Amino acid sequence: MECISHDIVIIGAGLAGQAAALAASPHADTAVFSKVHPLRSHSTAAQGGINAPFGNVGEDDWRKHAFDTVKGSDYLADQDSVEVLCRNITSRIIDVDACGAIFDRQADGRLAQRPFGGGSFPRTCYAGDSTGHEILDTLHSQLIKNNVKVYSEWMVTSLVVEGNVCQGAVAMDLRSGERHLVRSKAVILATGGAGKAYERSTNSYPCTGDGISLAYRAGAAICDMEFVQFHPTTLLGTNILVSEAARGEGGILLNAQGERFMQRYAPKMMDLAPRDIVTRSIQTELEQGRGAGEQGDHVWLDLRALGQGVLLQKLPQIYKLAQDFLDLDAAEDLIPVQPAQHYTMGGVRTNNDGETSVQRLLACGECACVSVHGANRLGGNSLADTLVFGHLAGERAVALVRRGEMPIVDRRHLEEGERDIDALLGEGGDSTVDIRRRLERIMWRKVGVFRSGQDLEGALREIQELQARYASASVPDGSRTFNTQLMQAIELGFLLDTANMTALGASLRRESRGSHYRRDFPQRDDQGWLRHTMFRSVAGRLEVYYEPVRVTQYQPERRSY
Repeated sequence: MECISHDIVIIGAGLAGQAAALAASPHADTAVFSKVHPLRSHSTAAQGGINAPFGNVGEDDWRKHAFDTVKGSDYLADQDSVEVLCRNITSRIIDVDACGAIFDRQADGRLAQRPFGGGSFPRTCYAGDSTGHEILDTLHSQLIKNNVKVYSEWMVTSLVVEGNVCQGAVAMDLRSGERHLVRSKAVILATGGAGKAYERSTNSYPCTGDGISLAYRAGAAICDMEFVQFHPTTLLGTNILVSEAARGEGGILLNAQGERFMQRYAPKMMDLAPRDIVTRSIQTELEQGRGAGEQGDHVWLDLRALGQGVLLQKLPQIYKLAQDFLDLDAAEDLIPVQPAQHYTMGGVRTNNDGETSVQRLLACGECACVSVHGANRLGGNSLADTLVFGHLAGERAVALVRRGEMPIVDRRHLEEGERDIDALLGEGGDSTVDIRRRLERIMWRKVGVFRSGQDLEGALREIQELQARYASASVPDGSRTFNTQLMQAIELGFLLDTANMTALGASLRRESRGSHYRRDFPQRDDQGWLRHTMFRSVAGRLEVYYEPVRVTQYQPERRSY
């Protein structure tokens, strides 16, 4: 057995993980573990932009950004955390720009900013419609420049925790199948969301809730898992994201009758209302028979007025996606779109420095819940979240390891981890593929855009049945080298954990707020439910409790757009 040691171990190589690594690596021995190559991280799929109150268009400032974020969250965001986000994001973007990221600019050289849903000003900086890719590529070049150790295609399967102190992890080298004990003075989780629990999702294959499940199993508090964002516009069939940048540049939504239906639901902001409102509006159109196509399962995104020149300049990826996957010319044809799961608002509960309820375990990015997104995230705030709180988590980890000793980790943690993995290998067990497909259908149909008590209770029963099946499941491929069946079986365990918390939190929350809409409780209830849903594992059992939302400047009021 080889024992790997680093002062700080970061799990996940997307934008949050790389931001944390760049903050930490000049001051401490830092390593990044990622089950995919860093440039294959899901952050690369972020299209439309990153919010920052530069005020290049209008008299914008951090306070207005903060208000829009709190209002967009349906007042569930912790307002002191939102202030940290909005005060710090401009300096983070300046840093990335200085490192060579190629943002679009105005004629006078200032950063170009486009309007995004729920924003009172055009504050979304962008690099065409490949903003995440541009920033990720820039940060990755800085990792190389700073000689940060990256364990690419290594999968972390469990955390090592003794006496509520995180001491490292157990990781598997996917190329060889070998398992290793990793010692560290601090661990930062930056593994992204859990969207692959859903049948329809914009998320890429690595988004299986690894960090959330790892933290939960290690005893850390998990927060607000019932709040799942559904993006209103994804390509019909593939559910590849079509950024709201398309609507920010002037695209409009039409139903089967050619009606611009958003005037019914958000008369002021129309197609640029927050995502939860646009998604429910589209879903309502579909349910009431105004959907397009033979199945009535989509609406139209009309970009024709923009013209081919603007599309190729500002939305080249979207133009190409429509062409490659649907054989359509966005300059001449309507684009069929439908809602799909997009973002996990809940996650590992942290303070503003990324610390969790387990000592020396930190989290940042989509797997964390600070909470700045509350019940509904504004488009453009996810990339901002990764840069600001990834940086802060890296800085805090450095402060922690300066006064800590490298732990002596008991070999039993590796042996226990190996037993759990080996239990999945063999013939004759239940099919992990069947279990996962069933889970995806349950989550989309019963824990989706519209929810009800009956559906949620049914989903909980079925998820628990799938958990029982998973306990006796196996994968027939017994090889060690790049055993993708084994990797996906481990990921299924993570997804079952996160899905169970999502369904349970949604079942208990008897109100509608942001992305969580209950048909049987259609109103927001601030008196009873202005609070965070908290989960933790106690002696192997899921326990639920609640924490108040931190309200500072903005008292809850009715959202209108």
